[in-house]
Amino acid sequence: MAFVLPNLQHSLLTQSKPKEKPIHQALSPPKPTSQFPISSSTSSCCLQSSTAQVAHVNTPQEKQPKDEFYLNLGLAVRTLREDLPLIFIKDLDYDIYRDDITFMDPLNKFTGIEKYKLIFWALRFHGKILFREIALDVYRVWQPSENVILIRWNLRGVPRVPWETKGEFQGTSRYKLDRNGKIYEHKVDNLAFNFPQNIKAVSVLDLVTASACPASPNPTFLWGHVDSYSSSWIAFYKAVKDTVVQEEALLPQDGLATCS
Repeated sequence: MAFVLPNLQHSLLTQSKPKEKPIHQALSPPKPTSQFPISSSTSSCCLQSSTAQVAHVNTPQEKQPKDEFYLNLGLAVRTLREDLPLIFIKDLDYDIYRDDITFMDPLNKFTGIEKYKLIFWALRFHGKILFREIALDVYRVWQPSENVILIRWNLRGVPRVPWETKGEFQGTSRYKLDRNGKIYEHKVDNLAFNFPQNIKAVSVLDLVTASACPASPNPTFLWGHVDSYSSSWIAFYKAVKDTVVQEEALLPQDGLATCS
């Protein structure tokens, strides 16, 4: 028995060792592992995709034309607000207009930036000659649609001739903008004359030409008999028109009219 027990104990110990090893492994702390393993190729792909998305957000090519439109639209509204009350004092800022801009009133149509500049030079020049005081007041600026700017204004003046009192008339300037926000059309209409004596409704064509022209749909008012030679306002209109029509004449410069 003395020899058997040691042999049994040795065999039992030998058999128990494999059982202790799993217990030891179960008790040992597990090695840290990532729950979301990412390979180097996958990481590079994700980074490239993220960079592309950021670049797309920062530089949206499809929105650039619209941004330019709204930028030029805001500049046009601000410039018109500042320029129109001073048209008889200084020249306009022509950066907001296209070179092929068209100007229209109930009787005339002119195209081109040079003619457009000449119109406003003629307004200043003949305004100083025919009126002791002349000014334009802006009543309202609004947008009936995205590409249209409407301005309601009032023109008032005191003629130099002694037989005429001061007068005024209102009108609307409609500016149309292209998709880049540049003005390509300026139309004057909805004229309403406000004079104090025996007012009766007539067309703007009768007012300007004193002839049997078709009636204008725009509201226009005048007093008494139409005489194109006795009204400083009619003479003013005709002088501006004739200046623009005479394209062969040299474009005069500011400073020629020094009347006060």
